[in-house]
Amino acid sequence: MSNIFTPRTGNTGKGPSLPGGGNLRGLISVPIIIVLVVALVVAWSSFIRIDEGDVGVKLRFGQAVDTLHPGLQFLVPFVETVVVFTTRTQKRTYRDVAAYSKDIQEATNLVSVNYRADPSKAIEIYSRYGVLYADSIIDPVIYKRFKEIFGKYDAREIVNLRDKLGVEIENNIRANMPDGILIEGVQIENIDFSDDYEKAIEGAAQAEAAVRKARQELEQKKVDAEKVVVQATADATARVTAAKADADAIRLKGEAEAAALQAKAAALRDNPGYVALTAAEKWDGKLPTTFVPGSTVPFVTIPRGSNP
Repeated sequence: MSNIFTPRTGNTGKGPSLPGGGNLRGLISVPIIIVLVVALVVAWSSFIRIDEGDVGVKLRFGQAVDTLHPGLQFLVPFVETVVVFTTRTQKRTYRDVAAYSKDIQEATNLVSVNYRADPSKAIEIYSRYGVLYADSIIDPVIYKRFKEIFGKYDAREIVNLRDKLGVEIENNIRANMPDGILIEGVQIENIDFSDDYEKAIEGAAQAEAAVRKARQELEQKKVDAEKVVVQATADATARVTAAKADADAIRLKGEAEAAALQAKAAALRDNPGYVALTAAEKWDGKLPTTFVPGSTVPFVTIPRGSNP
């Protein structure tokens, strides 16, 4: 009979034993844990998050097959991968862009371009140009088209018509950009001609300004002279009109007086007693107090045959 306190050896009921006292169940659990961990890692890596403002190009064994939009997306492990494209507006700056004007004046220019990729054309852009499409497509178009349009203008026109030049360059670049690459704006931030030419332009501008000022002063003098002529003409016209009015008044007055005299003469001729009547009407009834010897009583003539 054995002592109950004596430990037993061999199988304890917790699984098969290994030589040296090891536990077979413990050894088997380790690979299972590793497999589970690997499975979890693979499962987790099968999902990818696409942020807002980006799109993903799904590749299946390296071939572009679909466009993934913002959100959580599932990928077949070891079969599918994703290349992320940003669709946000980006800016590229081109420094020291050398170009010649139509009159062979060299200028160094600072140009910037705002652009973005069309989300619906992500597969085409990636398939044809890759992720670095700006380097392979946008840059060559910018340099080529800028120099072509810049060379159509004289240097003086470039200085005076900078806005027009910028619009034409932007439209030309946009029209020659491949489908799917959107140009949102082109800015000519600086145009730097040689110092000598810029001084010549400044001198020419000052001379032109002086000419314009002289012309304005001449025009003003012409206007002032015309005002004097107009005023003098108006004054002369007024004087002529006044003189004519005075002459007409004198003529009319003379004609009236002549007509009156003519009427009186006709009355005297046709009415011999008109003078005596007029004298009688004006006589106050008094005779003169003195008489010249041999004179007659004035004013009154008594017709013959009248009653006393």
